[in-house]
Amino acid sequence: MKKYYLFLIITFYAQSSFAQPDIVELLALNDSLVQVSVDLPNGITGNGSGVVVSNEYVATNCHILANAKGASITKYRDGYKPIAMKADWKHDLCLLKFDGLPFKPVIMRDSKTLQYEEEIFSLGYPFGNNVPQPSFGNIKGSYPLDGSVIIRTNAAFAMGSSGGALFDQQFNLIGITSFKSPGSQGYFYSLPVEWIKRLFDAPDILSLNTNDTPFWALPLEKRPYFMQIVIPYQNHQWSSLKKIAQAWTLQEPKSADAWYFLGLAEEGGNEIALAKENLGKAQKLNERHLDAMIALSKIAYLQSDLSSLEKLKEKIGLISQVQGEIIAQKISDLKNH
Repeated sequence: MKKYYLFLIITFYAQSSFAQPDIVELLALNDSLVQVSVDLPNGITGNGSGVVVSNEYVATNCHILANAKGASITKYRDGYKPIAMKADWKHDLCLLKFDGLPFKPVIMRDSKTLQYEEEIFSLGYPFGNNVPQPSFGNIKGSYPLDGSVIIRTNAAFAMGSSGGALFDQQFNLIGITSFKSPGSQGYFYSLPVEWIKRLFDAPDILSLNTNDTPFWALPLEKRPYFMQIVIPYQNHQWSSLKKIAQAWTLQEPKSADAWYFLGLAEEGGNEIALAKENLGKAQKLNERHLDAMIALSKIAYLQSDLSSLEKLKEKIGLISQVQGEIIAQKISDLKNH
């Protein structure tokens, strides 16, 4: 038991440290971020974030705008009113159209090109802050949906950051920060750049009214499997997690995350042999699935399996030097005891 808790503590601190762009680089991106304000029917003003994606358009989340009485953007204390918009309500992506904007559009990189554990950062306006706030992390998941992928990261964002920008380390826009999972330990999701490009060809509309519900806000059983697994996983409801993960593997047999969560459910249910098999499948499907390898290394450590730990250390070290050093320490610990 002591081995298990020590492993968790070391893993937590190792995953809390990320490379960060410096302040000059962040300030350069500021010109591409705007605050989005809406007048709600109850007389309250709502706020969100937006990203300048062309000389005419600002991308944001539709849930910020839905059924509002009016919308505008603010930058450097100046306000701008859109002349029209394009909306994909079900995918929660909207483009506000302007008659020319004096801001720098971002460069976009297709979200489908992202790799697990790639370092990223987000920028948005949480809680109505008038200066964009950064959050740093890594790509933790990539889930196929309607022609692209939903991106999961561990770069946290808060209310007001919806519609903000997710960037790679070359400062390309790779997603729009949009929603988090329920639960105390939130998973943070962004919409793909491909959906922005597709929306450019949609017709202009003038109304903010809609009856559509975003895919991520549907009843739980109608949401994608990558969302359904979160609460059972966080609550250690291993049988429920296993049932959902099994259905996910049947629907998407090439999803490394589906096999990963199935392996976690089996580990939690003390089905260690099955857990190792399915965590191994996740690793084979995605050689950069660091979480699957960490889970395998935890099992190997508890079983004093030096051979497996040695193999995992080499693979993990190629992705994360810090995690590689942790595995090396585990190996040393076993050898000395």
